[in-house]
Amino acid sequence: MTVHQKQQEQEQEKELLKLRDKIDAIDQQMHQLLNQRADCAQQVAQVKEKYQGVTDAVFYRPEREAQVLRKVMERNKGPLEDKAVARLFREVMSVCLAHEKPLQVAYLGPAGAFAQLASHKHFGSSAVTHAVNSLDQVFKEVDSSAVNYGVVPIDNSNQGVAVQSLNLFKRYPLNICGEVELAVQLHLFSSHSQSLPEITKIYASSETLSHCSQWLDEHCPTADRIALTSSEQAQKMTETEQHAAVIAGDGTLTGEWRVIAQNISSSNEHKARFLIIGRQEISPSGHDKTSILIATKDQPGALYSLLTPFREHEISLTRIDTHTGESALGTDCSVFYIDFEGHRDDQRISTVLAHLEESSVEIKVLGSYPRAVL
Repeated sequence: MTVHQKQQEQEQEKELLKLRDKIDAIDQQMHQLLNQRADCAQQVAQVKEKYQGVTDAVFYRPEREAQVLRKVMERNKGPLEDKAVARLFREVMSVCLAHEKPLQVAYLGPAGAFAQLASHKHFGSSAVTHAVNSLDQVFKEVDSSAVNYGVVPIDNSNQGVAVQSLNLFKRYPLNICGEVELAVQLHLFSSHSQSLPEITKIYASSETLSHCSQWLDEHCPTADRIALTSSEQAQKMTETEQHAAVIAGDGTLTGEWRVIAQNISSSNEHKARFLIIGRQEISPSGHDKTSILIATKDQPGALYSLLTPFREHEISLTRIDTHTGESALGTDCSVFYIDFEGHRDDQRISTVLAHLEESSVEIKVLGSYPRAVL
């Protein structure tokens, strides 16, 4: 090393040392502020317990969290991206809420399923999640107060609306409290050091295999495709077999895994939407959705008549699906699942709902809730 190079190295180290000292000072300030925020959150819990009672106090307010996250993104000046900063704040809120009282959340298992990813995306990693064996059990756990909230699928990019979830909304007196939009890329993983041509067996759920069939036909035409009931089963089988691989999404596997191929889904990205179900009604956040189930007599012009109040009051529909299911109107009826912008407490929304209730229809308001922020 020359004298000049040694001098440059010393100068670089001096500059880096100053920056590291600055980072340490900022970290100390952040640490103090985080503890101050946790203290405030604890005081909020104490006030709620004082006026609402220890048993009835509601610690988690979805509309309040949505407002905070939107403000975070609005005031963000960079260089970090808006959503990246919002995710950090969500984790901070999750930790602070857990300091008051950890949220208990049920989802359709197994552990590592997309529903668990959706749970952590919405509530943060400090929420306590519980995998159950059926969607009906998710609703039962929430209805019985065994957990605070449940996470259930409502639609995805490949299979459309989740009919079973809609049927369960008819049976249980629960409300939609929020929504989670999840985009998961599917990859091919192995627990062993091997290349793609060495793979002779590929494990995944039947749904996941169908998502990736086009890629598999092209790149693994001779490999056996073995459909299992869950990603957890597929992971266990792959761990114990040589020349085996598993298809899974980001964050759904536990342990050490090697990515053999990335983004192998036919659509490159699996998009799914989940609903948060709970026992409370949610106040307006300023950016809300309302979801309803509505039945009309199966006759010409029924859908047009149904949608007319939305058009007259300039309310945007974000989703409408025909739903085949039981109705108090009998079998000769059409049932629709509709999402639209706005909160049931908004004047225009309440007017439209009143018009629909006055008509010869059966209607159930599933809930008004904050639109997904992240």
